[in-house]
Amino acid sequence: MTNPHLELVRERLKVLSPSILEIEDESHLHAGHAGSQGGVSHLRATIVAESFSNQPMIAQHRLVYDLLRDLIPYPIHVLALKTRAPSKGNP
Repeated sequence: MTNPHLELVRERLKVLSPSILEIEDESHLHAGHAGSQGGVSHLRATIVAESFSNQPMIAQHRLVYDLLRDLIPYPIHVLALKTRAPSKGNP
């Protein structure tokens, strides 16, 4: 079964015009712990976007979290991020 929150997150992050946007659902790894109750999601995202150029990592992450603010902590309980500008090599 596909996690319905994946597409919502993907849609929100499109405004960054990412050249790479990979979102993995890791919710199954957290089954049984208190933070996984009620259908919340644990996601890992890799985002490469020109909009991250000349910004420190904290600013890149803040930009992503600002786009998803109303989804955290429910229905997104955890969002692990790897972000970078295209000119910076692998995240």
